[in-house]
This record gives sequence, structure tokens and C-alpha cells, in this order.
Amino acid sequence: MTTDDATIIPVTGSTPAETYDVLVGRGLLDRLPAILGERVRRVLVIHPRALRATGDTVREELAEAGFTAVTAEIPDAEEGKHIQVAAFCWQVLGQNDFTRSDAVVTVGGGAVTDVGGFVAATWLRGVRVVHLPTSLLGMVDAAVGGKTGINTSEGKNLVGAFHPPAAVLVDLDALATLPQNELVTGLAEVVKCGFIADPVILELIEQHPDAVRDPASPVLRELVERAVRVKTEIVSEDLRESGRREFLNYGHTLGHAIELAERYSWRHGAAVSVGLVFAAELSRMVGRLSDADADRHRTVLEGLGLPVTYRRDRWASLLDGMRRDKKSRGDLLRFVVLDGVGRPGMLEVPDTSLLFAAYQEIAS
Repeated sequence: MTTDDATIIPVTGSTPAETYDVLVGRGLLDRLPAILGERVRRVLVIHPRALRATGDTVREELAEAGFTAVTAEIPDAEEGKHIQVAAFCWQVLGQNDFTRSDAVVTVGGGAVTDVGGFVAATWLRGVRVVHLPTSLLGMVDAAVGGKTGINTSEGKNLVGAFHPPAAVLVDLDALATLPQNELVTGLAEVVKCGFIADPVILELIEQHPDAVRDPASPVLRELVERAVRVKTEIVSEDLRESGRREFLNYGHTLGHAIELAERYSWRHGAAVSVGLVFAAELSRMVGRLSDADADRHRTVLEGLGLPVTYRRDRWASLLDGMRRDKKSRGDLLRFVVLDGVGRPGMLEVPDTSLLFAAYQEIAS
């Protein structure tokens, strides 16, 4: 549904608390007060250091609307996803007497929505949260779906909770100031949605290679909306990742291991890009994906300027990282694979020699 230049994409849950809208459009900040509602009196705006001015703007808008708004500035990117950062936010909430009828608003990329959502999920066992993602990755992935999390030294997102937001405001104007590299790495999650559910996404990228990098282009908006629809449709069916939602982790098992090996110096989308090519090679090796579809992963991702290889000498550390993946069951490593474009499935791998062979195809 489209209204006032905003496309409304619903997420339907089994309870009212799990049901919310994702709004995609421009100039959406003025909708925030109505979404928060009349019961909310206090709002904590969580933002990264790099978006201090944006966070202050959101706080000022809320103050003008009658809310008592305070900000919590946290470190940028993955540095903000630590228990110490969450504890700092809890401290701010406590010092300002936040109750269960108050709310949290996150402003930033995927790392901010992850930790901010976790803070909201755990304060008084759950308060309202509204996400204002400012990165492409946050818009199409992290802010949508209700998964929250922080990192530990043992791995990414190992501590977290399911806590659906009250709404997600995907304001495309935020992409105008996003560094080109951030935009491109965010496209890895869009590509993932194309391979697991919506082949039109891949066709748009292949047909409009320049427009997909233009924040003002209608092509990029369509890609965002299509990727969000893929995720909302799956999340509506499987909020707590007990079934189909696992398919959204296509490419993420190796991707998360790369992030851990690089101590999170790699952008998430870049790591997932390599993970997608690895998952495609694994799918091809077990006879579930054609050569053409596997090769298409490389051409689409390389065409965007995303990495498709990783260091040959890091296999041991990557295997260790993959063993800590949330999809693992006992000693069995489990991977999302493809039986064709738009046809994801699961593969349990008892023999790591198969994984090693697939990794040799992407190692450099």
C-alpha cells in the first residue's frame, strides 16, 4: 500500500505485539510522534557518534512534539554492539526514570538497531522501540524482523532476543549522505533476497548497474521495497527462526566467520558477499545448484564491486567460527543452500572435507 509517497509494508504476527508496519519513503520523521502514541512520555534516542547531528535532530523533533527526549551516543558500527554499551544505555534509562510505557528510538545502521533493539527488549522486560535505519543494510535487513543482539568475543549476535519494533521508518533521504562503499556493501543483503526469493531483484541489478548505486533512483527504491517484502513475508510466517526464517541466513554462516576472523574490520555486507559465493559453491558441489546459477552469484556481486574471495590461509579460523554458528546442531554444521534461484533449503554437513573443497573454489 502506498500513501503520501510512503509505501507501507506490513509484518503480521500471531499477536498484536508482533504486528507492525515498515514504511518506505522520504521525509518520514514527522510520522514518528503518532507512531509512538499518546501513552509514551519519555523517549531515548540511541545513535552512533557519526550521526550525532541526526540524533540531535530527532531528539529536538520529539521535544517539540511534547515528549521528554534524551539521547545516548554509542560507538560507531560493530564497536557499539557490546554488553558495556548496552549497560550504558540501561544506565541512561534508569537515570531518567523510564517506565514500561516509554520508548526507545534507534537512529543508525544495522549495528545500532541490533543493540538498541536489545536494550529495548531487556529494559523492564520490554519497552516499545521504533527503528529509523540510516544505512541500506539497516533498511533491508537489521531493522526489520525483530531480531536483536550484541557480540561477544566468541562470535557475532550470540546474545540477543526477539523483540519486534512498533514500526520501522525507512527514510530513503538518509541514503543521500551514505558513503558509496556503505551503499554498495548493503546491496549484498539485497542480492541475497534475490537469490532466495525474488529473481526480479537480480534482473534489476543486472539491467541497471549504475542506477542501483544512485540513492535518488527509482530503481534503488524498488530494490529496497522488494528486499523488505521478502523479509517481511518470511518473518510474518516465522518470527522466531524455527523454520523458513533460517533461509534469510543464506551466505551468513561463512560471512559471520569472516567478520570474526577480521575482528569486525570488514563490513557485514562485504563478508556476506563472500559467504554467498561460498554457499553457491557448496550448493553446486552437492548437486543442488546448476553451474549457471552458481556462476551468476559471482557476476552479480563482482558487477557491484563486492568481494567474492577470501584468504586461503584462514580456513582453520573460519571453520572454528562456523562451528559457533547459531544454526549448528550439536556437531553438525548446517548451511542454507539453493536448489535453484528462489528455492532455498538446508544442508547438514557431517564431513568438513566438503566445506574445505568448496572453500578452495573461493580462496585467494
